[in-house]
Amino acid sequence: TMLQSANNWEIFGFDVRNLGKEWRAAWRNFLWAYDSPVKSRLDEVVSVHSESGTLQYQGLDVINANASLPSQCDAVMLPEDLVLAKTLEMPASVELDLDSVMVYEVLANSPFPENDTGYGWRLVEKQSDHIVVQLAVVSLSATLAYLERQYNIHNIHSREVWVSVGDLPITLKGFGEARRDELYLGRLQKAAAMLAYCCVMVVFLGSALTMAKFLELEQYRVFASEVQERSKSASTMRESVLRANDAVNAIKTLQAENPNPHLELARLTRLLSDDAYLESLSMTGRDLRIRGRAANAAEIMEMLNKEPAYGSVTAPQAIVKTPDGQERFTLSISLSGGAGS
Repeated sequence: TMLQSANNWEIFGFDVRNLGKEWRAAWRNFLWAYDSPVKSRLDEVVSVHSESGTLQYQGLDVINANASLPSQCDAVMLPEDLVLAKTLEMPASVELDLDSVMVYEVLANSPFPENDTGYGWRLVEKQSDHIVVQLAVVSLSATLAYLERQYNIHNIHSREVWVSVGDLPITLKGFGEARRDELYLGRLQKAAAMLAYCCVMVVFLGSALTMAKFLELEQYRVFASEVQERSKSASTMRESVLRANDAVNAIKTLQAENPNPHLELARLTRLLSDDAYLESLSMTGRDLRIRGRAANAAEIMEMLNKEPAYGSVTAPQAIVKTPDGQERFTLSISLSGGAGS
């Protein structure tokens, strides 16, 4: 029953009861994590003082030593002998409540009394099934004694206190980091206001352009209606011309498919010699059949084959010799593509 109850809250493998926590964790990592792309741009420049000199950081990244930038925040880097460091590997699920979990981890791993324990941590690795957290623990009394002795600092909130573990800077909680967080939050709010303003302006400009295009379209519609009314007669005439053109094209097609037999008869009269004459001519489409007599029918057939207007000339029947010495012939002629003009 408990398993069924748990499954009721899962959609596509996600537990919907954790959506709020996952949403907050995603935004926290995006805006406040050590490797946040936003914080690396908007965070205040920090001048970090150590026994070896001063470096400037922004978003916990070292700034070029040759570029000295104005800074409203200062920090002190503790020496390694004052820091207890431990690398913790924990299930990935604890990331949603990492702040609360780290409090218990500090109490479990600190050798100092609870009221004398200072700590800081950063997420250094994230896998699908586990996360790796670098924890740094210090003694508050030892830290304050070092600040007084080395930097003459008596107010715990006047400076940030950093430690370096494996070249990874970590900010200790409970010192002067609130000032930098306040400045960063103010810049976030300004950036959010500018982004909101830009979005409003984009929407406004988009709406204005849409309205202008709509009014322009309405003008085009009115103009189109007027033109349509004025062009009704022209459209009617155009349709009449198109119908006439269609009729002309149909006639031309019929003429091309059915050439004028009178033209073909005139062509044969021109081609045949005086000693040849036709007895009959029939024409179906582009095919002709002629019957006639000539002194040399084979010569007639050869001559017709050379005519460009004729695609082919064949003798479907044998040439017959007549008693008067002439030859009777029957020829089938197919017009070529350019014939009939």
